Amino acid sequence: MRVRDELRMNVNQQPHMASPYGQPQPGYQGYPQPGYGGGHVPSGYPAQYAPYNGPGSAYQQGPPQGMRGPPTSGAPPVSGAQNYSQFGQGETQNGPPPMGAPPQRPPVSQPYTPAAVNLSGPQPPYGQQFGAPPVSMQQMTSQMASMQVGSTAPSPAGPGYAPPSVSQAPISAAYTPAAPPTFPLTSTAPTQPLPTEAMAQAPPQSYYGAPPPAQQPFPNAVPPFSSTGPTQPQAPPPVSQQSFPQVPPVSQPPFSTAPPQGPTQSYGGPLPPTQPSFQRPLLPTSQPSSFPGGPPPTSTPSQFPGVMPPQPPVSQPSPYHSGPPPNASGFPPQVGAQPRPPLAGMQGPPMASQGPPMTTQGPPMASQGPPMSQANHVPPSQHGMPPSPTSASLSGPPPQPGMQGYPPQQNGAFGQVRGPQPGYSGPYSGQPNYGAQPAAPAPAPPAPKRLDPDSIPSPIQVIEDDKANKGSEPFTTGVRGQAPPLVTTKFQVRDQGNASPRYIRCTAYNVPCNSDMAKQSQVPLAAVIKPLATLPPDETPPYLVDHGESGPIRCNRCKAYMCPFMQFIEGGRRFQCGFCSCVTEVPPHYFQHLDHTGKRVDCYDRPELSMGSYEFMATVDYCKNNKFPQPPAFIFLIDVSYNAVKNGMVGIVCQELKTLLDYLPRQNPDVESNIRVGFVTYNKVLHFYNVKASLAQPQMMVVSDVADMFVPLLDGFLVNVSESRVVIESLLDQIPEMFADTRETETVFGPVIQAGLEALKAADCAGKLFVFHSSLPIAEAPGKLKNREDKKLVGTDKEKSLFQPQVSFYNTLAKECVAQGCCVDLFLFPNQYVDVATLGVVPTSTGGSIYKYTYFQASTDQERFLNDLRRDVQKQVGFDAVMRVRTSTGIRATDFFGSFYMSNTTDVELAGLDCDKTVTVEFRHDDKLSEETGALMQCAVLYTTCNGQRRLRIHNMAVNCCSQLADLYRNCETDTIINFFAKYAYRSVLSSPTKNVRDSLVNQCAQILACYRKNCASPSSAGQLILPECMKLLPVYLNCVLKSDILQPGADVSLDDRAYLRQLVSAMDVAESHVFFYPRLLPLQQLDVESMSLPVAVRDSEERLSRGGVYLLENGLNIFLWVGVNAQQELLQNIFGTPAFSQIDPSMTSLPALDNPFSKRLREIIESVRAQRSRYMKLMVVKQEDKLELIFKHFLVEDKSNNGGASYVDFLCHMHKEIRQLLS
Repeated sequence: MRVRDELRMNVNQQPHMASPYGQPQPGYQGYPQPGYGGGHVPSGYPAQYAPYNGPGSAYQQGPPQGMRGPPTSGAPPVSGAQNYSQFGQGETQNGPPPMGAPPQRPPVSQPYTPAAVNLSGPQPPYGQQFGAPPVSMQQMTSQMASMQVGSTAPSPAGPGYAPPSVSQAPISAAYTPAAPPTFPLTSTAPTQPLPTEAMAQAPPQSYYGAPPPAQQPFPNAVPPFSSTGPTQPQAPPPVSQQSFPQVPPVSQPPFSTAPPQGPTQSYGGPLPPTQPSFQRPLLPTSQPSSFPGGPPPTSTPSQFPGVMPPQPPVSQPSPYHSGPPPNASGFPPQVGAQPRPPLAGMQGPPMASQGPPMTTQGPPMASQGPPMSQANHVPPSQHGMPPSPTSASLSGPPPQPGMQGYPPQQNGAFGQVRGPQPGYSGPYSGQPNYGAQPAAPAPAPPAPKRLDPDSIPSPIQVIEDDKANKGSEPFTTGVRGQAPPLVTTKFQVRDQGNASPRYIRCTAYNVPCNSDMAKQSQVPLAAVIKPLATLPPDETPPYLVDHGESGPIRCNRCKAYMCPFMQFIEGGRRFQCGFCSCVTEVPPHYFQHLDHTGKRVDCYDRPELSMGSYEFMATVDYCKNNKFPQPPAFIFLIDVSYNAVKNGMVGIVCQELKTLLDYLPRQNPDVESNIRVGFVTYNKVLHFYNVKASLAQPQMMVVSDVADMFVPLLDGFLVNVSESRVVIESLLDQIPEMFADTRETETVFGPVIQAGLEALKAADCAGKLFVFHSSLPIAEAPGKLKNREDKKLVGTDKEKSLFQPQVSFYNTLAKECVAQGCCVDLFLFPNQYVDVATLGVVPTSTGGSIYKYTYFQASTDQERFLNDLRRDVQKQVGFDAVMRVRTSTGIRATDFFGSFYMSNTTDVELAGLDCDKTVTVEFRHDDKLSEETGALMQCAVLYTTCNGQRRLRIHNMAVNCCSQLADLYRNCETDTIINFFAKYAYRSVLSSPTKNVRDSLVNQCAQILACYRKNCASPSSAGQLILPECMKLLPVYLNCVLKSDILQPGADVSLDDRAYLRQLVSAMDVAESHVFFYPRLLPLQQLDVESMSLPVAVRDSEERLSRGGVYLLENGLNIFLWVGVNAQQELLQNIFGTPAFSQIDPSMTSLPALDNPFSKRLREIIESVRAQRSRYMKLMVVKQEDKLELIFKHFLVEDKSNNGGASYVDFLCHMHKEIRQLLS
């Protein structure tokens, strides 16, 4: 096998979930699924029923082989074994087991009894056109197992791949494998059948200890796709085995590892085309299936939320309804398509999706085969329903109507409801049979297969593998084009000429040599730059270089600063610029001889010649008006209207400032800060305070003419804290008393910022305004706003207007603030709509931050607010900053994302730049690059320190260039790509409907993966999903972005929250965006109090939660402590001080300090987790089955979401379908 370079997996299997966007399958596995209206399916069948197999015709009524049919009679015949010798290549295939394998017996759990399915008619020997026959679960398993990703099998533990057996059971449950098929390369595992018992029990077992589905919205039942593949023409493998690949022991991902040239992961079978999870317009199912007459791809039109009305279940005529009846072999004849011999290595049938074009995405697949007649329309019967995924995908028997690959979805959001299968009563009693055609006696529904969640790439496995491989050694930056450890790995950096990944992370460390290659791959070329990032204590901050009066040495032409990329020539008298190749004279005072290698003798004594990051002292030429700046000032502007006083905010702020003013930022910790401070209070008029040291009491001056703001005093407004301490404390004691009985409810906002700006102008300094504000500014004044909250616009083309400021006043004000170096931090305490989209314009344009405390209550929110305020006041910050990114010839910076202002196309202007802010830069080609020189970038930030020094911080980065796509795909960083995609998408909502934004993201991701598949992966069946090794998590993370509240809001998400999160994400670094989109979930019942290490996280899915466990989930903004209803008494006693689950108080926001090792260790962990994030996370205790659990489940991002977001499995299937369409 080749090195682990890629992941292959058969995605043919049915995903185990409801259609991606469909509703959860009701009651999968016998668990009632609450919330979805599902009753529970009696007898615990795993999925509801399998997809309808289509008219009885070709298929007798049994389920396709490989699955057990409904309880009809007779045992299923085993069809002869088919041989799949198709997998010839050396890669392990995940396809169905070779024929010879003995049939596997479906586990009990299968819902069906074995009816025999005869595919009537001999099965043609040739492989189905699409890929190998569907694999049975088991096979899948086996196959998966067989493929080892990489040469070694992943550890069972690895989340990604769960251990075979029980845990897997659920999935695998589908069949117990009989003798395992042999696979060509299989490696071990496959062969062993999963333990039967395990399987059998699957249904009952809660997945992974998870609570019954009730809690899990969608158990992973596989949608009932028709089984993975309905039967393949080839003789189907014996039934039992046929359809499901066995889930490999999960421990190995089902991906075959063959590494295409680039690392890839393939997922064995075609993913079931499960319904895409996107809401897209309906695609007509008709995707031409790949089989021409084949089943319609699962295009699952419905996938898109909201898109389809529930349609009657299509009863999917046979999925191929357009085609002639399936031929005997049970496959729809392929219209016009010649059967292709099985591809080697095909994994199960390709997903239908292969074929059909998704409407929105690339070319129609129809090309695959003759277009199905249905091509883009849903066959009549299908009405808009997405065909069952599987079915489509498989060319097997058509799915049964109700099944349509997914159980009926009740949730309207995605997918329509499908009716039950014909002969069956609705999936749960009482469910209408939506129009399903009577269908011949219901063909036995094929057993639904589910794509085993443990067989698809696991974020946890990738994170743990990276920690093991890269966490022990320091990361040295001297090697060009070397991808750093992941943001989740703790590592030390040694700067040897390139900037630390703490300052710059790139989406790709191998940049395409030309624009054609970049366009073909669609991989974004971008860098996420955090210029003032805080370094851990064991790393040295950038050295400060002072060249005296003459200032930094620069290239004469492009003005790049001296750095390790400059080449000294002519004995050291001149240097050639690495960016523009211009030759510049070396000033006499900077001259030094060269050694025998051409390097300067003093190279390692000068940070600018040997380090990736360093600072230069700027000369007066780099200062405004050619004079050195004054030290900055902080001005606190406090809303004293009725709401702000009543909720306690005014008293808390005043009390805190008395001590906080001793902690203002300073360059040298031993010297007092020279930042001056000023105070203003306001409601619909402004009150300025004179706190001059010589006064006995502070003096208040009221400015009621808010239309023409001015500062009524100069002397005494901005003061030094230590000199005026007594007067300041007197003022802070008096403010809450003065306004305690206020009845003024109206506030202004624009004049408040103008007041602070005017004060800084009068003092001729830069600075920061801390504004504490509570309500929509409706008082008559500049910047007055009206309540425009209108939920009816959500999801329409006018939705974008809700993210745009309602007046232009604040854009103009922001520009003035940036010119003065006036940064604004806004603390909001709203009880209703305050129009964050408009109020946030000034903070986000000046490099400031927004903090939001909705329904602020002193008792529960004070701790969070005060911690945020302390950190905000104390953190290192630069003022009046200008950033420019220079690049070597061939590429240039074309687009910028973050909290800043740009008055031209090159300079990023930030009134304030703190240690948490990032600027994301996108690059485009403007010429060819060469592999020898690579591509260079230099980020230079000119800023004023908090003690008034003007400095230049320089970060340099060199990446490799490549002429082969495989090299590009071998050296990308998925976390950074997702950070870029999220920022790009969140900015796009200002100008496009959210649905279009989601579609374009899916399309770009599909193009990235399709390009890899086409150009880098070794040939294999279209039914395999192949992902580059370094991008195997792209689908799961992208799905998290698509399901986020900004792009796909639930009904309970306010417009203010969406605007707030949109602005927050725009300036996030990669570590923050990673945990924001894929929260960290720690199983505390596995915590070892003796060890300093944390328990290994588990995947964000309800089926990973054990009713007997306690879990900590954090996403950078919240911390949840989820307590299972059966948690051990000892565990509860140690954490909460009570052994009874019923006595735990869900309203607590901090854990009791108990005198036991577990309590101490848990509280330490919570504090250390909080310390890693830029915002203080409030603790919420969530008891299982409590009402707060709905909020908690929103963060279980691998599951289907209430707002219509797809589950990971469904989305993976959808991506596979999109990729196949692009390839066809």
